[in-house]
Amino acid sequence: MPPILKMLLKHLMQIKKLKLTMRFYFSSIIIFVFQICISQIITGKITNENGNPLENVRIYIDGSQYSSNSNEKGSFSINLQNQKYGNLVFQKENYDVYSIDIAKLATENNNIELKKYKDIEEIVLTPYTEEAYKNFIGYFLNEFIGMDLENVKIKNQKTLKFSYDKANKLLKVKAPKTLIITNHNLGYEIYYDLISFESNFNSKMVLYSGTSYFKETSKKNIAKENRANAYYGSMMHFFRSVYTKTTEQEGYIVNHVIKTPNKNYPTNEELTKLGNFQKEVSGAKLISIPTEIANISYRKNNEKPYILSVLKAKIPENNYTKWIEGLLYLDFEDILHVNFKKYYFEFKKGELKKTESFTNTTTFLYPENKQFQIYADGNISDPTALILQGYFPTQKIENLLPLDYQVGD
Repeated sequence: MPPILKMLLKHLMQIKKLKLTMRFYFSSIIIFVFQICISQIITGKITNENGNPLENVRIYIDGSQYSSNSNEKGSFSINLQNQKYGNLVFQKENYDVYSIDIAKLATENNNIELKKYKDIEEIVLTPYTEEAYKNFIGYFLNEFIGMDLENVKIKNQKTLKFSYDKANKLLKVKAPKTLIITNHNLGYEIYYDLISFESNFNSKMVLYSGTSYFKETSKKNIAKENRANAYYGSMMHFFRSVYTKTTEQEGYIVNHVIKTPNKNYPTNEELTKLGNFQKEVSGAKLISIPTEIANISYRKNNEKPYILSVLKAKIPENNYTKWIEGLLYLDFEDILHVNFKKYYFEFKKGELKKTESFTNTTTFLYPENKQFQIYADGNISDPTALILQGYFPTQKIENLLPLDYQVGD
């Protein structure tokens, strides 16, 4: 080979090596930048009301499997991964649970103050008693955990405190310590901080709220199968479908429903007449009930004040949602009627397969002119303020999944 060709070939090889080296460095920079983008490390310090550092404070993203703890100096660091929304929760025994919107946190030097837990029930009218615990523990577990109390249990159940107001038929439950819940069906251990639980036996309404984080305890197929069956048809599944505009593809039928007064339900005047009669005969052993009063009483107990009517069937997502500055909101005046044909799943040959078995579920959502932000993970802002009736509210802690759950996990 002529010398000039050898020199030219050597020069070309050097250029090629230089390009490969530059490409390697460029790729490394891209990977490094990408890792920074998907990681969001939040740091700060936690103190009490006197400014003293608090150690062993549990810090976690509500509804996730991410958690951390503060050190002896009260300092903490937690990787939020790619979490852009939700709440970061700070919990320590004998202190009030504190949560803050992730969007409001700075990357560094967050100062968090926890306040000492206090018994706010100072009025002795409805004390938290051992008797109330014994009388209502079964009811609470069914309303909070669900029906499968054999496989879903609260390890530290005795830390719960119960108060019952007989006059107003109001049950309150509080948990000064984090509830540790084992769910053998779904393969999770849940650390649940119960903020409030109230059951009004007059209105037959149960409201409770809390924060939670998860630890996986099983990767078996039966657990994955149970998770899939808990997910499909759930409120999380529905709102994820709303966010991606795939409700119809996922099997949901959403109707626009309004409520109109029921002519058969007693009028206010009739209800007043019934109330006055009941006061007059209170304590009497033998009474003769007039036909008119008996009729009013019958209609009150057997009729509903309102009748629900479908105004428009099979409405699309944009009929009840609205995008504002890149955020999605549930924005609806009347009632949403959500129907879903819930099929069941099972593992066959290592794959999750849909069976032929199904049940029809129906849920009514009452936004009552309030706006709720809908997140991509299927959660909504202030979920306890959204009034639900039907299938969704029957899904208790026994069906609770972490917000980062994906089908097949």
